[in-house]
Order: sequence, then C-alpha cells, then structure tokens
Amino acid sequence: MTADYIHQQKKWPQFHWNQDRISTLLEHVRLTQGKLIGKMEALGFDLRNEAVLQNLTEEVVKSSEIEGEKLDRNQVRSSVARHLGLDIVGLVRSDRDIDGVVEMMIDATQKYSQPFNNERLFAWHAALFPTGRSGLTKIIVGDWRDDFDGPMRVISGPVGKTKIHFEAPAAKLLNKEMKLFLNWLNEKKTTDSILKAAVAHLWFVTIHPFDDGNGRIARAITDMLLARSEDSSKRFYSLSAQICAERKSYYEILEKTQKGTLDITEWILWFLTCMDRALLNADKVLHLVMKKVKFWENYANQSFSERQRKLINRLLDGFEGNMTSSRWASIGKCSQDSATRDIQNLIERKILKKNMGGGRSTSYSLRGFKKE
Repeated sequence: MTADYIHQQKKWPQFHWNQDRISTLLEHVRLTQGKLIGKMEALGFDLRNEAVLQNLTEEVVKSSEIEGEKLDRNQVRSSVARHLGLDIVGLVRSDRDIDGVVEMMIDATQKYSQPFNNERLFAWHAALFPTGRSGLTKIIVGDWRDDFDGPMRVISGPVGKTKIHFEAPAAKLLNKEMKLFLNWLNEKKTTDSILKAAVAHLWFVTIHPFDDGNGRIARAITDMLLARSEDSSKRFYSLSAQICAERKSYYEILEKTQKGTLDITEWILWFLTCMDRALLNADKVLHLVMKKVKFWENYANQSFSERQRKLINRLLDGFEGNMTSSRWASIGKCSQDSATRDIQNLIERKILKKNMGGGRSTSYSLRGFKKE
C-alpha cells in the first residue's frame, strides 16, 4: 500500500528536519521575540494590559476568520476583558459561542504551564460548540470523532466536483494517535519550544481528532506552547492574525506537507517566517496603544459623558467602517437626537471632524488620528 499522506508513512510520527537550514531563521525569530517582550515589559501596567487585550482580541477574531467565521470584534474584546478581570469602558454583552472561543484562548495562554490532557482538550472543544452543533449540523462534542458518515476529509469545491486535499487517520486510531501526541507534548525534553509549537500545530491538524474545530484548537495549542517559550501569559503578538493574512499559503504548505515525507523542514521554515512577521507587526499594535494613551492624556482635563468615552474608545480601537450618527446611536443605545448632540459637542471641541460626503452618508472621525 502506498503512503498518500504523511500519517501513513512507516515511521510516523518521527518527524525530522534540516537543522542547518532552519538555525539562522530560528535564532532571528528568538531574537525578535526577546526584543518585543523586553519592549513590552518596559511599558507601564495599564499599557501592557491594553496591548494584551488588543492582541488576544485579534487572536480570537482572526483564528475564527481563518475558518470563514466572522466574530463581532467588540463582543470578543468585552469577553476577553471580563475573563482577564480588566475594567474597560464600553463593555457589551457577548454571545455564548464567543465566550466559548475566548475561554479556550484564555485557558491556553493563562494556564500555559499546566499539563495538557484529554480532559482539557475535550473542555476546549465543548466550549467551542456550546449547542452541540456546528452551524445546523449536530456533531460529537467533547470526544473524538467516530467517522460514522465516512472518513474525515478536508475538501473544497461544489457538490459533485469536490477536491480532496487531505484525509485524516481513521477514527479507530485516534486513542493511540492522541496518546502519542499528548505524551510528546508534555515531555520535558530539550526540544526548542518554538520548534515544538511548529511541530505540534502540524501534528494536531494532521490527526484531526474532532468533527470540527481542529484548526482553532491547533492554533490555541500553538499559542499555549509559545507562551511556554516565553514563560509568560502576556500575549504581545497574534500569530493567527498573520496566518489569516497569509491564509492561502498556509493551506498550501499544510497540504504539501501532509502529502509529503516526514522531513518537515519546509513547514518549519514557513512557520518561522510567519511568526517573524507576526512579531514585527506587533509594533503596529503597540503604536495604536500608545496613540490611544496619548489621546486621553491630551484630554485629561476635559469632561466626557460615559457614552462619549465609549464611542471615542471604539474609534481609537480601530472602528471598522464609517462612524455615522445612526451607528453612534445604535452603539451608544441612545436616540438619534442624543447621538447628534454628542457628535456636535465633540466637533465644537475639535475632537471629532466631519469626513468628506454629506447627507445620510455623513461620517465622522477623530482629529489627528488616522486609521491604521
């Protein structure tokens, strides 16, 4: 029998790679990681918390977006803040499914040093699917898939013209496969922790042990291992955001590796390059946080209503789309007249400005604060 997929190789899962090809890039990533952590730790307590809040929000939103699911960013941000015990202006209620994704990410990053086992994995899976369904489809939650409806496959294309990208190990092998994976994950060997994150990501999505949610759980495991590599629960960069930006190449390298040999050098090089860009892009988040703090310092002596503070913070956090008076009223839960008075007051104080356009399409933005 030929080995169509990596998990069918005789020596699976004995991965190996060319250390000479990855060593320079790995050292560079470690150095960049250290510089970023040092820069963030030098910030004040409130600034660090704001940066963590921004990055965890981004991680949750983008990890779901990779799978084609768009989450309400403000609900995610509020849920993250509540789970971290942060007191922020403008908290909103969050849906149970959003709280579940956040709970998984918080557990992964805040309890990174705890052993990882079946029970914890099943709890993550149950948190992702609180209704026991993926969309309208009932799935097995908090346990391994059973392949009742056929092999677990990653496919694309319309019905009748589907393309099979990958077929996972049979369900009857999952107990053995996951025991091997979890034993390796928890062992205290000297494998470089960043490399371990890269291998774990590939290994888990290749086993594909659940009916759904495998990608999001794989990225949460990766975040947990990166937190171990830094020995810190503070997340100052979002790998999922970078993977989302490079989604096409992410799926291409996964498919190529899963159809290849146990030499996973190319996958590790891709992972390290993606992580390097994620670390560099963290400076953008820091820049946004600093601008937000500077804004409130500049207006420390001025008074704002709670609603005005809430809406200004939404703009400072990178509000998606245009802020119109009707959207102001909707978010601020007030009448159109109240929203108009809020906006006019801020325009008169030269805090808001009217953007180009008029009539019902009139929108507003903060003076001297460009969208990133």
